[in-house]
Amino acid sequence: MALIAGPTASGKSALAIRLAQATDGIVINADASQVYADLQLLSARPSDAEMAQAPHRLFGHIDGAQACTAARWAAEARAEIDAAHRVGRLPILVGGTGLYLRTLLDGIAPVPDIDAQIRAEVRALPVAAAHAALTREDPQAAARLAPADTTRVARALEVVRSTGRPLAQWQQHKSGGIGQRITLSPLILLPPRDWLIARCDLRFGQMIEQGAVTEVEALLARNLSPDLPVMRAIGVPEIASWLDGAIDCETMLERGRIATRQYAKRQYTWFSRQPPSEWRLETRQVNDEISDDLVIKLQQ
Repeated sequence: MALIAGPTASGKSALAIRLAQATDGIVINADASQVYADLQLLSARPSDAEMAQAPHRLFGHIDGAQACTAARWAAEARAEIDAAHRVGRLPILVGGTGLYLRTLLDGIAPVPDIDAQIRAEVRALPVAAAHAALTREDPQAAARLAPADTTRVARALEVVRSTGRPLAQWQQHKSGGIGQRITLSPLILLPPRDWLIARCDLRFGQMIEQGAVTEVEALLARNLSPDLPVMRAIGVPEIASWLDGAIDCETMLERGRIATRQYAKRQYTWFSRQPPSEWRLETRQVNDEISDDLVIKLQQ
């Protein structure tokens, strides 16, 4: 199996299509936003014309009214990878969601369902109060997590309260990972930061020009919960604020560019630190000549 990972705007999708054409492969999405049907533009999902160049799987297949978990995506990805192998085709995993990739390769901790009342109580806490409680109830997790990391702090706190065991203990017994049963050819794209940021700024402006505002208008018309991933996706809150008249167009554009840059920086940091040291890194700007070279390397 081939894996092409890295931050947004680094050139992953085009490279994956090129590799699929060279190997008769199948491109499988590993981006948390690109799974949603409602986010074609704002997730930078490949266009219909691009996806027509090679088979694509798990792109835009989930309605925005649902929240796709890492566990659900991993199960679907395993099925697509196995299906590709059965017909003798190369599965090409492409995306920038580290949690998805880690869940697929390493497995997931078998944490029981969280008590609904405990979850509601924890999620209602301000992050500072949640982190303070975590310091008392699971000090190791509190020391490991950033005090302002709302999602992970809440998760650690609800797990220890609901199960009586720290999350770290559950994570020692992960299951379902495919890392040990596949031969993986991984590549991480980490191009120069200045080049990447410039592409992020350009990309958000192009999204607006191509109809991202209409995409958000359609989302708002559905009256979905603001807590759903589609409503928190980069660009949606910014455009929604502009449509509500809370900010002007230039402020919306600047906030969208900033959010995109910040997301790319977080991904860049994750992919430069978290994956195994033996995974191949590519630090050049990806152009046609480099793409051809990378396609050859990914087939080795």
